[in-house]
Amino acid sequence: MTRRRIRIDVPALTRVEGEGALHLRIEDGRIRSLRLDIFEPPRYFEKFLEGRDVQEVLDAVARICGICPVAYQMSAVQAIEQAFGVDVPDELLALRRVVYCGEWIQSHALHIHLLAAPDFLGFDDAIAMARDYPAEVRRGLALQGLGNDLLAIFGGRAVHPVNVRPGGFHRLPAPAELAALRERLAAARPQAEALLAWTATLPLPDVRQDFTCVALRHPREYPLYSGRIVSSDGLDIAPAEYEAHFREEHRPHSTALYSHLHGRPYLVGPLARLNLNRDRLPPPVAAALEATGIPFPSRNPFHSIVARAAELLLAVHEAERLLAGLARPGRPAVDWQPRAGTGFGASEAPRGLLWHRYDFDEAGLVRRCRIVPPTAQNQARIEADLRQALHDFGLDHPDEALRRHSEMVIRNYDPCISCATHFLTLAVERGD
Repeated sequence: MTRRRIRIDVPALTRVEGEGALHLRIEDGRIRSLRLDIFEPPRYFEKFLEGRDVQEVLDAVARICGICPVAYQMSAVQAIEQAFGVDVPDELLALRRVVYCGEWIQSHALHIHLLAAPDFLGFDDAIAMARDYPAEVRRGLALQGLGNDLLAIFGGRAVHPVNVRPGGFHRLPAPAELAALRERLAAARPQAEALLAWTATLPLPDVRQDFTCVALRHPREYPLYSGRIVSSDGLDIAPAEYEAHFREEHRPHSTALYSHLHGRPYLVGPLARLNLNRDRLPPPVAAALEATGIPFPSRNPFHSIVARAAELLLAVHEAERLLAGLARPGRPAVDWQPRAGTGFGASEAPRGLLWHRYDFDEAGLVRRCRIVPPTAQNQARIEADLRQALHDFGLDHPDEALRRHSEMVIRNYDPCISCATHFLTLAVERGD
């Protein structure tokens, strides 16, 4: 009998203030146990928001994640406005969608070029990949820069933006800024189209898995800012009904929560969104995706890199379209008054569904809140994927090959630990 235990340690990184580890025990050629540990010291965001004013909430939640701060603001501001009965004009909602497009562009470009592509091309990191693929890396950095600039124009700064407020924005960009941005978006469209075509040529593993997809769905557009929560198993609920169907649980080996839908793991993120909303793609984006030859819906988890590229192209197309047809709002925000109530918000962060709930008192101060990020929702699915992926890969591979394959699976989900997994260390214990 052969028994292996492989430990992979993840150093601290964004939103994982500690280390993560993969514990794998193999006996008689079978995986006997597999755990993905996330050692995340409590950050108490939900607790220290209690008693805070609503604008403090928006500034604070933007600091939960340095890569997708807009997502946290947008889910939170929806909940605030719902609780206070704030009716935001369509033109301001359109501008919020533009801001979100900027976040998708920068985040997807970062993950595709700097984190995931080196795995599929056999490089240790993006710096090594750049020696053989300089044009592709430069393209990725240019697209990421465009997304960051869009965030800075609308958010006041690219990281932890400060311009969103209940009822709209603190400030609207000047017409000249919007005109220049439209020109840059139009110029970036061919780059985004080329990126989508390139991701489809990557040597992705050819695998098939069975998983439940969960994402927002909007009656008219590809889901980003708002929508109903749907699943590939027939779920169709308003964000206010989330807690009746989804459950989070603690596990002894991890401080991160595990999420389940009706008792089962599920997938959120680009692949889940595209699988459930392919019919909501604008015709030019749908045509570019069709030209890749990769059929969607897809059951190959590694097709998420192609889905990310399709969403990046969508975000460039959508931001350009919205800015071209935008009637400049007369005011940056509408007036509102605080009141006691509960509000729910759900939007699509680059990594997947992000859900918020806030309870307010009569003065509009937070009494309680709950925030469910995408990575927590994907954690159980990542473990299930790892189990099947390692089995399909072959458990007789050397330890280093198993480690690298495990890292590739984890990074493919673009979790908040994705950058750190490039520096995983491996300790192997063997025995009878």
